[in-house]
Amino acid sequence: MVLPSGVRERVAAVHGGSPLPERLRVYDGWATDYDQHVAALEYRAPHLAAASLAFAFPAAPAGARLLDVACGTGLVARELHRRGFRCLHGVDGSAGMLERARSTGLYQELRQCALGREPLPGPAEQYDAVTVVGALGEGQVPTTVLPELLRVTKPGGFLCLTTRSNPSNLRYKRELEAELGKLECCGAWQKLLAQEVEHWERATSEEESTRGTGYISGVVYLYQKCPVPHLEE
Repeated sequence: MVLPSGVRERVAAVHGGSPLPERLRVYDGWATDYDQHVAALEYRAPHLAAASLAFAFPAAPAGARLLDVACGTGLVARELHRRGFRCLHGVDGSAGMLERARSTGLYQELRQCALGREPLPGPAEQYDAVTVVGALGEGQVPTTVLPELLRVTKPGGFLCLTTRSNPSNLRYKRELEAELGKLECCGAWQKLLAQEVEHWERATSEEESTRGTGYISGVVYLYQKCPVPHLEE
């Protein structure tokens, strides 16, 4: 299947290390066609992340409060809603993306926030789970945001993160996993899952393709913030 016109250029623009204002302008202009384009890319991260989070959750999710960071048009929210999550808040740096997310009616609250440049809105320890799907990558959100994600998560709460394993993102992936490991070693959280997925999305170039498959690979990480509550006897 041929990718729609402009997809390769937009993917390159948001992963190419351009200044944040320029990347946000790309996302603003992409918002109208974004869902159609990621469907053509066979982008699986929202489904995989939501499934991992739902599997790990200890109780019925309807009352759980979740923060969808870099929420985009609401792809993760759709997957979470299908699995019973109803109290969803979202943040994104792009006003255009937030407008599309608002039109879904799935979020109770949406706010504009350029993660990595400014703190997440709201007080500490208010969310039962935090997701960052698709934004942790080369030229996007820096790995230094991890403590800020932990700050807004309740003790015992979950953090579901994703990144890509394509060649141009391997340096970032190594840095991310080093930071994830440091936080685990110091007792900030414990790792529940690191799932490597081969067919993450269609590659936009031969150079990025995994072993000539036409796809790139990626990873879903799931952590639980410490202290983890003891199970009742």
